[in-house]
Amino acid sequence: MAEGESEQPSTAREQDIQAVSRTAQILGLFAPETPELSVAEATKRLGLNRTTVHRYFSSMISSGLLERVDDSPLVRPGRAVLQLGSFALGQQRIMQLAPAYMRELALDIKVSTVLSLWGISGPVVSLVEEADHPTLVTVRVGSQLALNSSQAKVFLAFLPDQFHADRMTGSLPEPQRTETRNRIQAVREAGISSDVNHRGICILAAPVFAANGICATIAAVGTERMLPAALDSREALALKDACQRLTKEMGGTWPEDS
Repeated sequence: MAEGESEQPSTAREQDIQAVSRTAQILGLFAPETPELSVAEATKRLGLNRTTVHRYFSSMISSGLLERVDDSPLVRPGRAVLQLGSFALGQQRIMQLAPAYMRELALDIKVSTVLSLWGISGPVVSLVEEADHPTLVTVRVGSQLALNSSQAKVFLAFLPDQFHADRMTGSLPEPQRTETRNRIQAVREAGISSDVNHRGICILAAPVFAANGICATIAAVGTERMLPAALDSREALALKDACQRLTKEMGGTWPEDS
């Protein structure tokens, strides 16, 4: 056993935890001063035996976490890691840029505006700009939105992985599943979603795109009397315009511009 390497875990759960930990340790070796890595260098720095490190390298290459550098023995972070990093940076940037657009929109259309990011199982409310109006309709930051919400339909309409979107809507019972899928297709065509819930609250939602695809949605939320549900209303067009301008600043492309 190599110096620094612990005994093998005894249960499947412990093995899984160790595998995740070692994968993270290997990825943690990469830095601006270490953009590429060899098995020998990783073995030395982690204190594991060469066979173990080689096995992890092979598995991580197969899964896209690492990739070989041409025909050399060196590896570097793979597409899966770069995609995740790009996604994380995109989330940070949208949180910095969106508030100004949301405030401008809330002042213009006199209803609250809500930014949602995609979470593990659907949209999560991440920013709220409340309107200066005697009747205030708002949403709590951190709220997990349902798959049949206006914001979720926008995400599902434009997620790059449409197989994943289909799997998610496949978990809905009928006839809700068919209705939701039909609404998603309508959102894909219109570029915006409109819903009125059982309490008479209207939600208009539109996508914001970064270079690698949809990164957020912005919704306008108000009562039916405050916010028309029509997709060609002044409020809907103002929302769409704000999302298009934010998309441009995020380096993304609005679908109809493709």
